[in-house]
Order: sequence, then C-alpha cells, then structure tokens
Amino acid sequence: MAKQRNPGRRGRSRKRRPNPQERREPAPVPASAARGSQRHVGLLTDLKAVGERPPPPWHPLPLSELLILVGLIGAVIGYLRGPERNAALLGAGIGAVVIGTVEVALREHLSGFKPHTGLLSVIPAIVFHSAVVGVWLAVGQPPKWLNYALLAVDLALVTVCFKLLRSRYADARRARTPAGR
Repeated sequence: MAKQRNPGRRGRSRKRRPNPQERREPAPVPASAARGSQRHVGLLTDLKAVGERPPPPWHPLPLSELLILVGLIGAVIGYLRGPERNAALLGAGIGAVVIGTVEVALREHLSGFKPHTGLLSVIPAIVFHSAVVGVWLAVGQPPKWLNYALLAVDLALVTVCFKLLRSRYADARRARTPAGR
C-alpha cells in the first residue's frame, strides 16, 4: 500500500485573491533603470511587427503559403524516393519553397512590417555566385581560386545590398508607424 505524503491535508494550496479595496502601489523605479528599460523597449519595438501583415495582390487566395506547402511536399517526396532518381521533383520543390518564402519576406520588408534584411541581402550574392560558377562549369572545370575570388565579391555585394535594404526598410517603417510612437 502506498504511503500518503500529506495525510489529512489538501493536495494544492489556493492562491489568495486580492481584495479590491486594497490597492498596491508599484515600487518606485530608479531613474537610471527607467532610462535603460525605455531604451531596451525602444530597441525591441523597432524589431516587432507594426500593424497588420501587408496583403498580397491576390489577397483572398493564400498563394504564397500554398506554394510553400506544395513545394515542401514535393521536396519531401523527391527526397524519400531518392534524390538521384527524382532530382527534378526535389529541385522543383525546393525552388517553390524558395520563391514563396522570398515573396512573403520581400512584401513584409518593403512595406515596413518586419525586417528581413539579412535574408534578402544574401539572395543576390547567391544568384551571382551560382551564375558565375554555372557559366564556368559549362566551359570546363572551374579552378579552386575562383571560389576565393567570388567570396570577396559576394561579401561586397551582401554589404551593399544590406545597407540599401536596411535604409529602404527604415523609410517604410517610418511611413507605417504613427507619428506619436
């Protein structure tokens, strides 16, 4: 037979409900802590979404979300059947997921809803790097130094795109937020 832990007592204690007549005043906050917390809140609100998500041009139909879902299903099926046999299905699925994700991220970024600066600034570098290596592969085997040279160009391209996209987001964010905030 199991021994009871607390014989004769309740299993859980109840919380004491506050009396509406008793009002508690919050403890005073030092001025230095208040300034620091306001600064911290300001940084957090800058990264949070403001208002409603911007609607796509095809508003009632969730086309981007459906594209991501169908692409994910296609990529999983292509991978499970064997990437060697179904490379086209795997590639099409991954491509559909990328297109849907980039569309949502670009729409949210350009409207000032959420910043997707890092994601969007890497995409031109990926496209440029892939195009150069693809052209070189069509001609022959690319040398090892090509990737090192392209890495410097990729970093410069990401830096320029990051600065341009960040300033574009800041302008859209200012237009989106009310003047009083």
